[in-house]
Amino acid sequence: MNFRIQTLNNISARGLSRFPRDRFEVGSNLSDPHAILLRSADMHSLKTPASVLAIGRAGAGVNNVPVAAFSKLGVPVFNAPGANANAVKELVIAGLLLAARNICLAWDFARGLEGDDKTIDAATEAGKKNFAGIELPGRTLGVIGLGAIGVEVANAAEKLGMRVFGYDPKITVQRAWQLSSSVEQVLSLEDLFVRCQFISVHVPLVDATRNLVNAKLISLMPKGGVVLNFSRAPIVDDAAVVTALQSNHLHYYVCDFPKNSLKTHPRIIVLPHLGASTGEAEENCALMVVDTLRDFLENGNIRHCVNFPDAVLPRIVGSARLAVANSNVPNMVGQISAVLAGANLNISELLNKSRGEYAYTLIDAEGQMDEVLLGRIRAIEGVLSVRLL
Repeated sequence: MNFRIQTLNNISARGLSRFPRDRFEVGSNLSDPHAILLRSADMHSLKTPASVLAIGRAGAGVNNVPVAAFSKLGVPVFNAPGANANAVKELVIAGLLLAARNICLAWDFARGLEGDDKTIDAATEAGKKNFAGIELPGRTLGVIGLGAIGVEVANAAEKLGMRVFGYDPKITVQRAWQLSSSVEQVLSLEDLFVRCQFISVHVPLVDATRNLVNAKLISLMPKGGVVLNFSRAPIVDDAAVVTALQSNHLHYYVCDFPKNSLKTHPRIIVLPHLGASTGEAEENCALMVVDTLRDFLENGNIRHCVNFPDAVLPRIVGSARLAVANSNVPNMVGQISAVLAGANLNISELLNKSRGEYAYTLIDAEGQMDEVLLGRIRAIEGVLSVRLL
């Protein structure tokens, strides 16, 4: 089968080159695509063709994708977790240094100096005391969220001599292995804010993380603290930050999300969403999501998906493969197996995984499957999508 991939944004050519041209057609104006590949395009207001089998987001966050709606259709939404981790880490470290050394205020001061060089030299010596900063070794950093980016930030800050505390009740075994043993675990956000002079957030935007950094938690920080947000704008309560800056409880807020309420404040460093804006990060994200999309379309395997479980089953030569997305309800596998048995099909391999309210099943069977069989499986209550590969 040949597949059509529609792109909603410019995607790294190196990534797109991973689609074999004899089996994949890629373009921005394709009709009836089998998959949609995007970066920042907002899909919430777009009408998605019924032909779409998968969505690929060349980045980590999926706020611009209506994930819940696609889940109900049995359409997996893939992303590229960790592909931009180094790029974001480097910008967070830059943010730590900008705040610690008052670099932006000092730069503005230096650029505004007037007169001949002798006059500027005198003004420089007189004014530099206003921008004296601090050094990072021995300072405390709290990292909220120890996924791919959070772990990189924690490890880099530890190498700079900072004492690093991490908070993530859902840290994975994989990330725990990657985390420096010197990073100290805390069990509550309150404990983290009490201990740390710098706070950096690295969590996805969901209902539970909206305004996660709020007035109550900021008030627990030592006076002169710094909050860094290179995750998503609504995770930090802007009004609470501005109030804390005005009272001098906070020293700086560093973020990647310009707003009218933030962009002119002298102690708010605002960058134009540069976190993943490197050529390397864009390539890495494209490579990862293209590979996962291709594996799903060709083999039904799921990796790096935000709404269905990881499910990878090696193909058996000579067998037909069935991929079923369904609601996570009892006896679903039994009902699917009964349909196959009724058609005298022997199951060679079966993999069933669940994640929350959804599940995914891969079945390799000996014999021929046809549309009549697929129709019987689609008719099972709770089945969301069925594919024969």
